[in-house]
Amino acid sequence: MEVKVKQLQLHRVLMAALALALVVAVAAGEAISSVATAATTQVQTLPGCISSCGDVTNIPYPFGIGNSSSKPDQPCYLEPKFSLDCNDSKLYFRNLPVLDIAIEGQMDVMFNVTWVCYNTDGSRYGSNESNPVLDTASFSISTNENKLQVVGCNSYGFLYGDEDGSISTRCTTKCFGDNSIKNGTCSSGIGCCQVDVPPGVRNITYLGGYALNQNESLGTCVYSFAAKQGSYNFSYTDLQGFHHTGFPLVLDWTVGNKSCNASKSSTGYPCKNNSDCFDKGIDYGYRCTCMSGYEGNPYHPDGCTDIDECKISNHTCIDENHCRNINGSYQCFCPKWQSGDGTKNGGCSKLTEVLIGAGAGIIILFVGIASLYLTYQKRKLMKLKEKFFRENGGFILLQKLSTREDSSQIAKIFTEDELKKATDNYDESLIIGRGGYGIVFKGVLLDKRIVAIKKSRIADKSQIEQFINEVVVLSQINHRNVVKLLGCCLETEVPLLVYEFVSNGTLYDFIHSDGKVDNVTWKTRLRIAAEAAGALSYLHSAASVPIIHRDVKGANILLDDTYTAKVSDFGASKLVPLDQAGIATMVQGTLGYLDPEYMQSQHLTEKSDVYSFGVVLVELLTGEKPISFDRPEEKRSLAMHFLYCLKEDCMFDVVQAGMMNEENKQEIKEVSILAAKCLRLKGEERPSMKEVAMELEGLRLMEKPPWTNREQHLEETRYLLHKEASNIYSSSLQNTWYDPSRDHVPLVALNGGR
Repeated sequence: MEVKVKQLQLHRVLMAALALALVVAVAAGEAISSVATAATTQVQTLPGCISSCGDVTNIPYPFGIGNSSSKPDQPCYLEPKFSLDCNDSKLYFRNLPVLDIAIEGQMDVMFNVTWVCYNTDGSRYGSNESNPVLDTASFSISTNENKLQVVGCNSYGFLYGDEDGSISTRCTTKCFGDNSIKNGTCSSGIGCCQVDVPPGVRNITYLGGYALNQNESLGTCVYSFAAKQGSYNFSYTDLQGFHHTGFPLVLDWTVGNKSCNASKSSTGYPCKNNSDCFDKGIDYGYRCTCMSGYEGNPYHPDGCTDIDECKISNHTCIDENHCRNINGSYQCFCPKWQSGDGTKNGGCSKLTEVLIGAGAGIIILFVGIASLYLTYQKRKLMKLKEKFFRENGGFILLQKLSTREDSSQIAKIFTEDELKKATDNYDESLIIGRGGYGIVFKGVLLDKRIVAIKKSRIADKSQIEQFINEVVVLSQINHRNVVKLLGCCLETEVPLLVYEFVSNGTLYDFIHSDGKVDNVTWKTRLRIAAEAAGALSYLHSAASVPIIHRDVKGANILLDDTYTAKVSDFGASKLVPLDQAGIATMVQGTLGYLDPEYMQSQHLTEKSDVYSFGVVLVELLTGEKPISFDRPEEKRSLAMHFLYCLKEDCMFDVVQAGMMNEENKQEIKEVSILAAKCLRLKGEERPSMKEVAMELEGLRLMEKPPWTNREQHLEETRYLLHKEASNIYSSSLQNTWYDPSRDHVPLVALNGGR
């Protein structure tokens, strides 16, 4: 837990203690107690709007159906994304039946089951897949409430989330015979399995499954579905015939698209009277909640209304007659006491004096205790920082840096306070990138240097020594086409990395942004490719310890103001000992760029980077995304579609329109052939990154590469252009694990490399 969490806990403890002291101090006449909110929040719709549909009896604003009957021009919903439909006495949200809507920020919908069936020879004979299966860009699939569940024998199901499929997960089942299958649970993975839905899934772009080994007695179909926890109980009979068509799915919803601070002053701010804005732990938008002591719908124009604690007996007074309701709270008065003869005396003035004196003493005692507690907590926070620094390898890093002679290349160890000031306490407006490994902030150091600060999502304590080695090695890299690592911060639970700031976006954005494409564009792309290849060649063969990047893609190649390439994001990188050609490691990377040989063998070599760079070359040639479920099935994988076009002698049909002319036609042809070589299935048959860099640089400068005869090479490429693409494409189709036309596209690990 980070230091700021400790500070928040301290604040809560002190506020609770102060509230208790105040209650005792003024209990004599007007005791302001800790307020209890009403147990049930009454939600409301706008006037003239439909308030119920089917089994949903109370539709809360900001949701609504159509327009108001009293004001035909006024919609019953806050924004179009909250629009609902009522058809045949059933409530629908984007064609999904709605089961319940909670004003606290959740909605239950009925979600379909995806199924795929296979013959015993592995061919598919039926499915109900559709893409995308759920588009909820403004809603997220609740991580805590849902599970991805798969039913089938020797099968796996998978889920891709977000527009580019960057968030994914999978679940694998096994069957060892009838006796091994037990009803009621999916935790064992026998016949049925379940996994958590990854956080931040804002849509499900693809949901499917694949049966590995079919057994007719145990069923030949695999059923995949995302569902609310506890909504499905596994039964052995479901393997032979799955009769469920859908299950409840919980969606988390928010309003707006900015933080609370950025939205409060904007027009149309939805949090109304007596409500607060809440965005802690929310990665998109915020929610409105009624303030303590109020109830109702915080989005409704009338806002939240006061709770009369005296009427509902939610108070600490002797009875209702001695309770007085005030806005957001209540007051208690001392009861009248009677003398022995039954006459009433003048209230509780003596009791009040005693209680006030006791309260004052308690407050003084509290102030003394609070001072001691604050001092204790300050020391505790300092020890916590020291603990994180030690656990994150701070002393190991200091020892390694102390042995370095060249002080100009030493990575700096930043303090947590330095980076907090640089990022305005990690303000959301300074976020410049999000990825599978963490969030990147733009920051300004005290010396006015603009930097990029990477805040990772996870920490693997078992790899601290490797992380420190990488920091030391990367800080030594001084290559104009590699983003410079300036230092790190080790005082937080997860280490922070500080890089030089590159201002002009990514190569991915440059390729896929709308704009005129011509010969100048091609020259720029060719130069960027040559620079990126040179940087990767340096990492593979010229760095003091060889580095395999492991996540080469357009989004990890940054561009500065002059469109100079900068290879970045070494979160998944691996250091390779000098005496080894590769290392065994868990498969990690980005769908569409991953080396198929690496995915099958889990043996990482520098040729894996070569394959990924080959996909980048194809991306530069075609202007298409590496993988897209919006394209036809046979074109989903850009690499496979590109090789198919080379095989069918229609290469120029796939080159981005407007970019090719007679001047660059031969260059484009040679880069296409180079890309095909990089995409060879066997890593040993691919060129090295050094050879790729030399050939691209030779093409860019229009000079003969020193390691080949250009005339002979041109003759060979005309022949190999068709032959190589045919061989690679045919071999790929024989390896079903690499076939993008099938549904069992290999999944990648979600956790970071460090």
